[in-house]
Amino acid sequence: MDTLFFITSKLLWAFVSPDSLLVMLGVSAWFASVIGRVRLSRQLSSVFAFSLIVIAFLPLGEWLIAPLENRFPANVALPANSKGLIVLGGAISPTLSNIWGQPELNGAAERLTNFYYLANLYPDAQLVFSGGNGSVTEQQHKEANAAKVFFEQLGLNDRAILFEGESRNTIENVKNSKALVNPGADENWILVTSASHMPRAVGVFCQQDWKITPYPVDHHSKTGELLRLNFDFAENLSLLTSASREWLGLVAYRLLGHSNQLLPGSKSFCGAA
Repeated sequence: MDTLFFITSKLLWAFVSPDSLLVMLGVSAWFASVIGRVRLSRQLSSVFAFSLIVIAFLPLGEWLIAPLENRFPANVALPANSKGLIVLGGAISPTLSNIWGQPELNGAAERLTNFYYLANLYPDAQLVFSGGNGSVTEQQHKEANAAKVFFEQLGLNDRAILFEGESRNTIENVKNSKALVNPGADENWILVTSASHMPRAVGVFCQQDWKITPYPVDHHSKTGELLRLNFDFAENLSLLTSASREWLGLVAYRLLGHSNQLLPGSKSFCGAA
């Protein structure tokens, strides 16, 4: 069932992601012209051009991602003690790391740097890295393998880090990690992941009865400066795509029972004080 959900979600996202929709819109306008549907071609071309202009000048992605990033506060007050720290994968490219023979980090590198900071802050905490590969076709390359090398380079090889490398999505991150550590109901764990991903992750942790303290990192929205013109088509489209994926993921996880809430927040999730 988990594999069916994984493959289906990847196939659906390939068609409904903003970048894919733009490509399909442009191709449809061209095809309509080829088959002689001139009026339809002009209409589609107008929508296509308008979409390009809007995305190029307006930070639509930030407008969508800001509510997610504000669900849990940054720099949250940390507990005096913690049973363990868990960081979710997504900060390392498994395939590029395998090709070049070294950890290749991406734009979510703050997940790892903050995990390292917290590991030093809690020297007795159990450390867990959870991340395999979210690609359908490249399952032979695991992010956990590259993460192990990365943490060894940082000098954490003297700590007992558990590496979970079979998960392909957030649901499997939580299920597989829980099977590894079997957390108790009274244990205090700290979760590190991107701020926009935190609501969806927390919903799954709570659904699995694993209470955690969220530690969101890797923010992308400029709070207080959202109403502005921002000519950067590539960045705006990338952020719009990321934000759309998170919102669709929240809805899908809730509808399928993988999350205990549609939009968990600091005052309403299972670990709220």
